[in-house]
Amino acid sequence: MHQYALIDPPVHPTYDLYAAVRAALAEDAGDLGDITTLSTVPEKTQATATFLAKADGVVAGLYVATVVFDLVDPAVNMTWQANDGDEVRKGQVLGVARGPARAILVGERIALNYMQRMSGIATQTYQMVKAIGCCKSTTLLDTRKTAPGMRLLDKWAVKIGGGENHRMGLYDMVMIKDNHHAAAGGIPEAIRAAEAYMREKGIIRPVEVETRTLEEVRAVLEVMDAADGASMVTRIMLDNMVTRDEDGGSVDVSLLEEALRMIGDRTVETEASGNVTLATVRDIARTGVQFISTGSVTHSVTALDISLLIDM
Repeated sequence: MHQYALIDPPVHPTYDLYAAVRAALAEDAGDLGDITTLSTVPEKTQATATFLAKADGVVAGLYVATVVFDLVDPAVNMTWQANDGDEVRKGQVLGVARGPARAILVGERIALNYMQRMSGIATQTYQMVKAIGCCKSTTLLDTRKTAPGMRLLDKWAVKIGGGENHRMGLYDMVMIKDNHHAAAGGIPEAIRAAEAYMREKGIIRPVEVETRTLEEVRAVLEVMDAADGASMVTRIMLDNMVTRDEDGGSVDVSLLEEALRMIGDRTVETEASGNVTLATVRDIARTGVQFISTGSVTHSVTALDISLLIDM
Protein backbone atom coordinates (compact mmCIF):
# COMPACT_ATOMS: atom_id res chain seq x y z
CA MET A 1 0.00 0.00 0.00
CA HIS A 2 1.41 3.41 -0.96
CA GLN A 3 1.96 6.09 1.69
CA TYR A 4 -0.96 8.18 0.49
CA ALA A 5 -3.39 5.29 1.09
CA LEU A 6 -3.10 5.41 4.86
CA ILE A 7 -6.28 3.39 5.45
CA ASP A 8 -6.37 -0.16 4.12
CA PRO A 9 -9.40 -1.23 2.04
CA PRO A 10 -12.03 -3.52 3.58
CA VAL A 11 -11.41 -7.24 3.27
CA HIS A 12 -13.48 -9.05 0.64
CA PRO A 13 -13.03 -12.70 -0.42
CA THR A 14 -13.64 -12.20 -4.14
CA TYR A 15 -13.16 -8.52 -5.01
CA ASP A 16 -10.15 -7.75 -7.20
CA LEU A 17 -9.38 -4.04 -7.43
CA TYR A 18 -7.17 -4.42 -10.49
CA ALA A 19 -9.82 -6.49 -12.29
CA ALA A 20 -12.45 -3.86 -11.45
CA VAL A 21 -10.30 -1.04 -12.82
CA ARG A 22 -9.49 -3.06 -15.95
CA ALA A 23 -13.23 -3.55 -16.50
CA ALA A 24 -13.84 0.19 -16.16
CA LEU A 25 -11.08 0.98 -18.65
CA ALA A 26 -12.37 -1.65 -21.08
CA GLU A 27 -15.89 -0.25 -20.81
CA ASP A 28 -14.54 3.19 -21.74
CA ALA A 29 -12.30 1.97 -24.56
CA GLY A 30 -14.85 -0.17 -26.37
CA ASP A 31 -13.54 -1.81 -29.53
CA LEU A 32 -11.51 1.11 -30.94
CA GLY A 33 -9.95 2.77 -27.91
CA ASP A 34 -9.78 6.53 -27.39
CA ILE A 35 -10.13 7.56 -31.01
CA THR A 36 -10.08 11.26 -30.12
CA THR A 37 -6.73 11.04 -28.38
CA LEU A 38 -5.29 8.61 -30.93
CA SER A 39 -6.23 10.91 -33.78
CA THR A 40 -5.17 14.24 -32.25
CA VAL A 41 -2.20 13.62 -29.95
CA PRO A 42 1.15 12.40 -31.36
CA GLU A 43 2.31 9.14 -29.80
CA LYS A 44 5.52 10.53 -28.28
CA THR A 45 3.99 13.65 -26.75
CA GLN A 46 4.74 14.05 -23.05
CA ALA A 47 2.54 16.01 -20.64
CA THR A 48 2.14 17.14 -17.06
CA ALA A 49 -1.32 17.12 -15.52
CA THR A 50 -2.43 18.57 -12.18
CA PHE A 51 -5.23 17.23 -9.98
CA LEU A 52 -7.05 20.19 -8.44
CA ALA A 53 -9.72 20.27 -5.73
CA LYS A 54 -12.55 22.54 -6.85
CA ALA A 55 -14.44 22.30 -3.56
CA ASP A 56 -13.72 21.80 0.14
CA GLY A 57 -13.93 18.22 1.36
CA VAL A 58 -12.16 15.03 2.37
CA VAL A 59 -10.12 13.48 -0.41
CA ALA A 60 -10.20 9.75 -1.15
CA GLY A 61 -9.34 7.43 -4.02
CA LEU A 62 -5.74 8.53 -4.62
CA TYR A 63 -4.53 4.95 -4.50
CA VAL A 64 -7.24 3.87 -6.93
CA ALA A 65 -6.35 6.68 -9.34
CA THR A 66 -2.73 5.50 -9.26
CA VAL A 67 -3.87 1.99 -10.14
CA VAL A 68 -5.78 3.42 -13.12
CA PHE A 69 -2.69 5.06 -14.59
CA ASP A 70 -0.48 2.07 -13.75
CA LEU A 71 -2.78 -0.10 -15.84
CA VAL A 72 -3.06 2.38 -18.70
CA ASP A 73 0.69 2.93 -18.91
CA PRO A 74 3.28 2.34 -16.15
CA ALA A 75 5.31 5.18 -17.67
CA VAL A 76 2.91 7.67 -16.08
CA ASN A 77 4.51 8.92 -12.89
CA MET A 78 2.14 9.98 -10.09
CA THR A 79 3.22 12.40 -7.35
CA TRP A 80 0.59 13.08 -4.69
CA GLN A 81 0.60 16.10 -2.41
CA ALA A 82 -2.19 14.77 -0.21
CA ASN A 83 -3.18 11.51 1.46
CA ASP A 84 -6.50 9.69 1.50
CA GLY A 85 -8.49 11.15 4.38
CA ASP A 86 -6.98 14.64 4.25
CA GLU A 87 -9.26 17.64 4.50
CA VAL A 88 -8.64 19.71 1.38
CA ARG A 89 -9.69 23.18 0.29
CA LYS A 90 -10.98 24.56 -2.98
CA GLY A 91 -8.02 25.39 -5.22
CA GLN A 92 -5.65 22.96 -3.49
CA VAL A 93 -3.32 20.90 -5.70
CA LEU A 94 -3.78 17.23 -4.87
CA GLY A 95 -1.13 15.75 -7.12
CA VAL A 96 0.61 15.70 -10.46
CA ALA A 97 0.79 13.11 -13.25
CA ARG A 98 3.73 13.16 -15.66
CA GLY A 99 4.24 10.97 -18.68
CA PRO A 100 2.80 10.08 -22.09
CA ALA A 101 -0.01 12.50 -22.92
CA ARG A 102 -2.08 9.77 -24.53
CA ALA A 103 -2.02 7.64 -21.39
CA ILE A 104 -2.96 10.57 -19.15
CA LEU A 105 -5.91 11.42 -21.39
CA VAL A 106 -7.10 7.81 -21.51
CA GLY A 107 -6.99 7.42 -17.74
CA GLU A 108 -8.27 10.89 -16.88
CA ARG A 109 -12.02 10.31 -16.64
CA ILE A 110 -11.85 6.90 -14.96
CA ALA A 111 -9.40 8.19 -12.34
CA LEU A 112 -11.56 11.26 -11.69
CA ASN A 113 -14.75 9.19 -11.48
CA TYR A 114 -13.24 7.06 -8.73
CA MET A 115 -11.75 10.03 -6.90
CA GLN A 116 -14.85 12.21 -7.08
CA ARG A 117 -17.23 9.51 -5.88
CA MET A 118 -14.95 8.23 -3.14
CA SER A 119 -14.15 11.76 -1.98
CA GLY A 120 -17.86 12.63 -1.90
CA ILE A 121 -18.58 9.58 0.26
CA ALA A 122 -15.62 10.33 2.54
CA THR A 123 -16.73 13.94 2.90
CA GLN A 124 -20.33 13.12 3.82
CA THR A 125 -19.16 10.41 6.22
CA TYR A 126 -16.72 12.80 7.89
CA GLN A 127 -19.48 15.36 8.39
CA MET A 128 -21.68 12.80 10.15
CA VAL A 129 -18.85 11.41 12.26
CA LYS A 130 -17.97 14.95 13.31
CA ALA A 131 -21.62 15.61 14.22
CA ILE A 132 -21.66 12.66 16.64
CA GLY A 133 -18.24 13.50 18.04
CA CYS A 134 -19.85 14.38 21.37
CA CYS A 135 -20.88 10.73 21.80
CA LYS A 136 -17.69 8.69 21.79
CA SER A 137 -19.53 5.41 22.43
CA THR A 138 -21.49 5.63 19.16
CA THR A 139 -20.08 4.37 15.85
CA LEU A 140 -21.31 5.39 12.39
CA LEU A 141 -21.80 2.49 9.97
CA ASP A 142 -22.51 2.20 6.26
CA THR A 143 -24.93 -0.26 4.61
CA ARG A 144 -25.15 -2.42 1.48
CA LYS A 145 -26.74 0.51 -0.40
CA THR A 146 -23.73 0.89 -2.66
CA ALA A 147 -23.28 1.18 -6.42
CA PRO A 148 -23.16 -2.31 -8.01
CA GLY A 149 -19.55 -3.31 -8.62
CA MET A 150 -18.35 -0.45 -6.41
CA ARG A 151 -19.07 -1.84 -2.97
CA LEU A 152 -15.50 -2.27 -1.78
CA LEU A 153 -14.56 1.21 -2.99
CA ASP A 154 -17.69 2.81 -1.53
CA LYS A 155 -17.05 1.17 1.82
CA TRP A 156 -13.36 2.01 1.65
CA ALA A 157 -14.34 5.66 1.25
CA VAL A 158 -16.54 5.40 4.34
CA LYS A 159 -13.54 4.18 6.34
CA ILE A 160 -11.42 6.99 4.93
CA GLY A 161 -14.08 9.45 6.11
CA GLY A 162 -13.93 8.08 9.64
CA GLY A 163 -16.89 5.69 9.60
CA GLU A 164 -16.89 1.92 9.93
CA ASN A 165 -18.19 -0.81 7.68
CA HIS A 166 -21.29 -2.86 8.39
CA ARG A 167 -21.51 -6.20 6.59
CA MET A 168 -19.70 -6.35 3.26
CA GLY A 169 -22.27 -8.66 1.72
CA LEU A 170 -24.72 -11.49 2.27
CA TYR A 171 -22.00 -13.87 3.41
CA ASP A 172 -20.42 -12.32 6.49
CA MET A 173 -23.34 -12.05 8.92
CA VAL A 174 -26.95 -13.11 9.39
CA MET A 175 -29.20 -10.07 9.00
CA ILE A 176 -32.83 -11.00 9.72
CA LYS A 177 -34.89 -8.17 8.23
CA ASP A 178 -38.63 -7.56 7.84
CA ASN A 179 -38.96 -9.66 4.69
CA HIS A 180 -37.21 -12.55 6.43
CA HIS A 181 -39.67 -12.20 9.34
CA ALA A 182 -42.55 -12.42 6.89
CA ALA A 183 -41.18 -15.34 4.89
CA ALA A 184 -40.20 -17.33 8.00
CA GLY A 185 -43.52 -16.85 9.78
CA GLY A 186 -42.39 -14.35 12.39
CA ILE A 187 -39.39 -13.09 14.32
CA PRO A 188 -39.08 -16.05 16.73
CA GLU A 189 -39.33 -18.52 13.85
CA ALA A 190 -36.69 -16.64 11.82
CA ILE A 191 -34.24 -16.48 14.72
CA ARG A 192 -34.62 -20.15 15.62
CA ALA A 193 -34.28 -21.21 11.98
CA ALA A 194 -31.11 -19.14 11.52
CA GLU A 195 -29.57 -20.54 14.70
CA ALA A 196 -30.42 -24.11 13.72
CA TYR A 197 -28.94 -23.60 10.25
CA MET A 198 -25.66 -22.24 11.59
CA ARG A 199 -25.33 -25.03 14.15
CA GLU A 200 -25.97 -27.63 11.47
CA LYS A 201 -23.47 -26.08 9.04
CA GLY A 202 -20.88 -25.21 11.67
CA ILE A 203 -21.08 -21.53 10.70
CA ILE A 204 -20.09 -18.85 13.17
CA ARG A 205 -21.38 -15.41 12.18
CA PRO A 206 -22.92 -12.45 13.99
CA VAL A 207 -26.72 -12.44 14.02
CA GLU A 208 -28.60 -9.15 13.77
CA VAL A 209 -32.38 -8.79 13.90
CA GLU A 210 -34.21 -5.78 12.49
CA THR A 211 -37.12 -4.45 14.54
CA ARG A 212 -39.55 -1.68 13.64
CA THR A 213 -41.83 -1.56 16.70
CA LEU A 214 -41.58 -2.10 20.44
CA GLU A 215 -43.59 -5.30 19.97
CA GLU A 216 -40.92 -6.61 17.61
CA VAL A 217 -38.18 -5.64 20.06
CA ARG A 218 -40.05 -7.54 22.76
CA ALA A 219 -40.30 -10.60 20.50
CA VAL A 220 -36.52 -10.66 20.01
CA LEU A 221 -35.89 -10.24 23.73
CA GLU A 222 -38.27 -13.07 24.59
CA VAL A 223 -36.37 -15.44 22.30
CA MET A 224 -33.05 -14.32 23.76
CA ASP A 225 -34.24 -14.64 27.35
CA ALA A 226 -35.68 -18.10 26.71
CA ALA A 227 -32.28 -19.22 25.39
CA ASP A 228 -30.78 -18.44 28.82
CA GLY A 229 -27.48 -17.10 27.48
CA ALA A 230 -27.25 -19.44 24.49
CA SER A 231 -28.85 -17.09 21.96
CA MET A 232 -26.80 -16.32 18.86
CA VAL A 233 -28.36 -12.85 18.48
CA THR A 234 -25.56 -10.31 18.78
CA ARG A 235 -27.31 -7.08 17.75
CA ILE A 236 -30.80 -5.60 17.55
CA MET A 237 -31.47 -3.03 14.84
CA LEU A 238 -33.99 -0.37 15.81
CA ASP A 239 -35.28 0.74 12.44
CA ASN A 240 -37.20 3.93 11.69
CA MET A 241 -37.71 4.76 15.35
CA VAL A 242 -36.69 8.38 14.79
CA THR A 243 -38.88 11.06 13.24
CA ARG A 244 -38.42 14.71 12.39
CA ASP A 245 -41.02 17.43 11.94
CA GLU A 246 -41.91 18.04 8.31
CA ASP A 247 -40.92 21.67 8.71
CA GLY A 248 -37.38 20.58 9.60
CA GLY A 249 -37.85 21.20 13.30
CA SER A 250 -37.23 19.00 16.31
CA VAL A 251 -36.10 15.39 16.17
CA ASP A 252 -38.23 12.87 18.10
CA VAL A 253 -36.16 9.98 19.48
CA SER A 254 -38.62 8.92 22.20
CA LEU A 255 -39.49 5.59 20.55
CA LEU A 256 -35.80 4.77 20.14
CA GLU A 257 -35.16 5.65 23.78
CA GLU A 258 -38.01 3.40 24.92
CA ALA A 259 -36.64 0.52 22.86
CA LEU A 260 -33.21 1.00 24.43
CA ARG A 261 -34.78 0.94 27.91
CA MET A 262 -36.52 -2.32 27.05
CA ILE A 263 -33.24 -3.89 26.00
CA GLY A 264 -31.60 -2.63 29.15
CA ASP A 265 -28.31 -4.21 30.15
CA ARG A 266 -28.69 -7.40 28.15
CA THR A 267 -25.55 -8.57 26.38
CA VAL A 268 -26.58 -7.47 22.90
CA GLU A 269 -25.48 -4.57 20.70
CA THR A 270 -27.91 -1.89 19.56
CA GLU A 271 -28.11 -0.15 16.20
CA ALA A 272 -30.33 2.69 15.02
CA SER A 273 -31.23 2.92 11.35
CA GLY A 274 -33.66 4.88 9.20
CA ASN A 275 -34.08 8.65 8.86
CA VAL A 276 -30.41 9.13 9.63
CA THR A 277 -29.24 12.45 8.21
CA LEU A 278 -26.72 15.10 9.12
CA ALA A 279 -29.59 16.93 10.82
CA THR A 280 -30.69 13.97 12.98
CA VAL A 281 -27.54 11.96 13.65
CA ARG A 282 -26.41 13.92 16.72
CA ASP A 283 -29.76 13.50 18.47
CA ILE A 284 -29.75 9.81 17.66
CA ALA A 285 -26.25 9.40 19.08
CA ARG A 286 -27.24 11.14 22.31
CA THR A 287 -29.67 8.30 23.11
CA GLY A 288 -26.67 6.09 23.83
CA VAL A 289 -27.30 3.65 20.97
CA GLN A 290 -24.04 1.90 20.10
CA PHE A 291 -24.22 1.99 16.30
CA ILE A 292 -25.94 4.22 13.75
CA SER A 293 -26.19 2.90 10.19
CA THR A 294 -26.94 5.08 7.21
CA GLY A 295 -27.23 4.37 3.50
CA SER A 296 -27.26 8.03 2.51
CA VAL A 297 -23.48 8.42 2.48
CA THR A 298 -23.24 5.89 -0.37
CA HIS A 299 -26.60 5.86 -2.16
CA SER A 300 -27.10 9.64 -2.23
CA VAL A 301 -23.53 10.77 -2.53
CA THR A 302 -22.64 14.17 -3.93
CA ALA A 303 -19.36 13.82 -5.79
CA LEU A 304 -16.54 16.11 -4.71
CA ASP A 305 -15.54 18.35 -7.61
CA ILE A 306 -11.99 17.52 -8.72
CA SER A 307 -10.40 18.40 -12.04
CA LEU A 308 -7.33 17.26 -13.98
CA LEU A 309 -5.66 20.00 -16.00
CA ILE A 310 -3.00 19.20 -18.59
CA ASP A 311 -0.11 21.59 -19.05
CA MET A 312 1.97 20.78 -22.15
